[in-house]
Amino acid sequence: MDLIITPERRFRLMYQLCSVHHNARVTVILYTKESELVPTITHLFRSAGWFECEIWDFFGVFFAGNINLHRILTDYGFRQFPLRKDFPVSGYSEVYYNVLKKRVGYYRISLMQEYRIYTFPILWI
Repeated sequence: MDLIITPERRFRLMYQLCSVHHNARVTVILYTKESELVPTITHLFRSAGWFECEIWDFFGVFFAGNINLHRILTDYGFRQFPLRKDFPVSGYSEVYYNVLKKRVGYYRISLMQEYRIYTFPILWI
């Protein structure tokens, strides 16, 4: 039975536990809110720490008891979570390299409204 995901239960975590020795699989499904802490399973499975970091990095689900939650694939200064789809696709700032100062810099992006309106004719009708 699959429950409908609502704002009260925004995320569905699925743990796939596999035993090669016993040829068995167990699926554990957990529904959680945005602000709710999920208990970590790193004390049972140490390799789950990487996946918990990845879930936190992309979705923002916090795992209570995981002492090593850090950014893996996004920038350390990135404040949002990309797979939540809560921010513009192009982002809020752009990164550039300043040759004179020999360092990376950021500047805010301002998008023109005419780039967001799509009025293309449909040619195949």
